Amino acid sequence: MWLRVLPLFAQILNFSYHNSEQLGTVLKNFNLQYPAITYLHSIGKSVEGRDLWVLVVGKYPNMHTVGIPEFKYVANMHGNEAVGREVMLHFIEYLLINYQKDANITQLITNTRIHIMPSMNPDGFERSSVLDCDSVNGRYNRNGYDLNRNFPDAFEENTDPIQPETQAVMDWIKSEHFVLSANFHGGAMVASYPYDNSYNTPPDNDVLTYIAGLYSNNNAKMSSANSCPDSLGFTNGITNGAVWYKIKGGMQDYNYIFNQCLEITLEISCCKYPDSSTLQGFWNDNRVSLIEYMKQVHMGIKGQVFDMNGVPIQYALVDVLERQRICPYHTDKNGEYYLLLRPGTYTFNVTVINKSIFKTITIPESSNLSAMIYNFQFSEKTSSPTPTSSVCFTTEGTNSSSALQVCLLTILLRTVLVLLHNTL
Repeated sequence: MWLRVLPLFAQILNFSYHNSEQLGTVLKNFNLQYPAITYLHSIGKSVEGRDLWVLVVGKYPNMHTVGIPEFKYVANMHGNEAVGREVMLHFIEYLLINYQKDANITQLITNTRIHIMPSMNPDGFERSSVLDCDSVNGRYNRNGYDLNRNFPDAFEENTDPIQPETQAVMDWIKSEHFVLSANFHGGAMVASYPYDNSYNTPPDNDVLTYIAGLYSNNNAKMSSANSCPDSLGFTNGITNGAVWYKIKGGMQDYNYIFNQCLEITLEISCCKYPDSSTLQGFWNDNRVSLIEYMKQVHMGIKGQVFDMNGVPIQYALVDVLERQRICPYHTDKNGEYYLLLRPGTYTFNVTVINKSIFKTITIPESSNLSAMIYNFQFSEKTSSPTPTSSVCFTTEGTNSSSALQVCLLTILLRTVLVLLHNTL
């Protein structure tokens, strides 16, 4: 299938930097060595024509399976921030060689569909230089755009043209139903959570601070308040993105607001492109955090929404009262929902056009890498919702204001239904 690949063998990955051609070869060999649990595909091309590789690891790697959440890691969107790129390769190898050998890893792969993108900006990486800790050389894509300022923004119009790498990631996100994600950077040591472009508190702040803290607490250097020489003294190694510094067009806000996927940003090295002799140390520092963070895709509650005949309903709204998101959460084409929630008691409002189901549910601690399962079924005839009647979508291109208008109208309708329910 793949040309110019290395001979098949039990690969032991070196702790060295891999250029774009070498990175592709490593991924192709992983896929050839573990075809039953991996799927390798390119989601698009960079400006200079390099593949944007994604390796999927899971029991059913080629397609989504009902009940199995989608998880992703993305690294190297700033080309000169190189550590995450190599950590991702070693993480893939760790998962694969421990499948059916380590019970914890085997269960994680069995119950999760794991997507790993080692480099979102291969062109920038090729223009970067080792031991360049602070400059912006290689940060941008070949057209000179910062990819972490290039996504549609919920809080202000982003007029920069969408870049090929950004569009590829946006299309990829739309093609899946990601539940949890993280993207890797360098130049600091901290776990940053949404929002990036607003000082408002996000409705899932308790979950976001929890998962950011979990990653940091399992990385002793990150959780230290003074990890880097010019550290700002992040408490417990975490920060709200906007409190640190506001950015427009960031990827984590785009994932969270417009695509129902909780994402945090992980700064994992003080030096953006340190010597390769430090890579094994970075892998050791992050290994446990990577695994423990991924497990959190199984927290909370999941299930499906059905009509009275047991047919799954797409675009049904699934709200948790008193924690409504900017864009209401909706079910996917299988009628599925995945809500990351801490243990506690919550009231759910499931809405299809003019019909609602209200249900109070107590969510326990997750166990055996599976969220609590609860299916909602309407007992009377319902109309099929449409994307424009129930969902906040970004428009293609640069301006997301029209999508936000749809959001606001949907929130208004949802509020009216809640008020009507409370008066009955």
